[in-house]
Amino acid sequence: MPGLELRGIHRRFGSVHALHGADFTLPPGEVHALLGENGAGKTTLMQIAAGLLQPDAGVVLVDDIARPRLSPREARRLGIGTVHQHFTSVPAFTVAENVALTAGWPVAPARLRRLVKEASEQAGLPLDPDARVEHLSVALRQRLEIVKALAAEARFLLLDEPTAVLAPAEVGDLLGVIRRFTSRGGAAVLITHKLDEALAAADRVTVLRHGSVVLSAGIADITAAELAAAMIGKGTVEERIEPPTPAPRAHAGLLVRLEGVDVAREGGLGIALRSASLTVTAGEIVGVAAVEGNGQRELLRAIAGRVHPLRGLRQVTEPIAFVPEDRTTEGLIPAMTLTENIVLGSSPSDPWIRGCTVDWRAAEARTAALLDELAVTAPGPWVPAASLSGGNQQRVVVGRELSKRPAVVVAENPTRGLDIRAAATIHAWLRRAASGGAAVVFHSSDLDEVLALATRIVVARRGALVEAAQGATRDELGTLMLAGG
Repeated sequence: MPGLELRGIHRRFGSVHALHGADFTLPPGEVHALLGENGAGKTTLMQIAAGLLQPDAGVVLVDDIARPRLSPREARRLGIGTVHQHFTSVPAFTVAENVALTAGWPVAPARLRRLVKEASEQAGLPLDPDARVEHLSVALRQRLEIVKALAAEARFLLLDEPTAVLAPAEVGDLLGVIRRFTSRGGAAVLITHKLDEALAAADRVTVLRHGSVVLSAGIADITAAELAAAMIGKGTVEERIEPPTPAPRAHAGLLVRLEGVDVAREGGLGIALRSASLTVTAGEIVGVAAVEGNGQRELLRAIAGRVHPLRGLRQVTEPIAFVPEDRTTEGLIPAMTLTENIVLGSSPSDPWIRGCTVDWRAAEARTAALLDELAVTAPGPWVPAASLSGGNQQRVVVGRELSKRPAVVVAENPTRGLDIRAAATIHAWLRRAASGGAAVVFHSSDLDEVLALATRIVVARRGALVEAAQGATRDELGTLMLAGG
């Protein structure tokens, strides 16, 4: 049957054997879920399918024709569209300009705006063609990535964690978009860590573990428990990796205090938070629940000191650890080595900082020790951050921040794109920071994560903060989030 097929794919990165003879088949009309832990080889396999990487061995076939040395340009010509986990749009360009860049459309402003508006609405993912990407929320940037691929007339959509930054209602809408695409003869790969999404949306599922295919089956023939067992192998998700340093020093009392704070919306267009007040004491884990665009991002960044309130009182005890929502644009510099990224997050008191110079040998030794403590899969501290899987990158970011022994921890979607085991590890680290005396404030677009991790929940709604009742259910939180909308 014509379609996209990968046979016997091998790929190494130095000493790391990322793929071991992996096979994958995607016929027209199918949604195929690709599952596996972080570092299992899922993204590498799809990058080979898109011509972004070349296999060391094996072959890629499109419509039963072998495509040796497939390039990104040739892949796009053959109808292979990729929605990357990390955004590829140009921040300084508008939505329309980014779509034109991917689809090869001429930049005739009026016609281009109309085409992009029509394309996004037809896909069920409406966007403002004139909006600059740097001013878009993470969820809207994800939407743009999908619209770009569809505008380029993709027949095969390779979607890498497309729902990781979406609210529950948005996830359902996106899965509906994918279903409509395949019902018209397209085919889609859905890389996800959410088993319920795979079971709800996919026709078939393939599971990778340590670079090898360990399961491939029709979705009707498999259960969530069997999928989890195939992904994780021996052991359970209860296994934990201890944080890289002892718990934070004991802090007492009030560590975060906001009173009557106004914060400008990112990009400067309007007020995101108005007369907002919040207190967080040592040992608390405060979860912020919100529909996208209700001020939660500005709230966390005001606490972290990344933006300054227009008015009101802000008192936050330092040091502050900050885990940004997008690890590849704010948490790490992908082209730099792991050692360089650790040094960029250093403080003057770190032993490898000597006045205006860096003791690189000491910094590299500390990075190697940190990678070992965090159980990060990497050849060594000298490799670029871009060579790590998303889960391993997130471990580096969170571990680096917690190694500061912070008084306050601020985290935006801290488990975005992580598998079951990695997410459980991050949760354990945050709980341990709180038990050691830190105040933890986090936002997650996954309400279930907010309910599981938070000791107290605050809802951000239309720029105001509303305290949720203790023991509030998922439905009650959803109602509170949407009230007055």
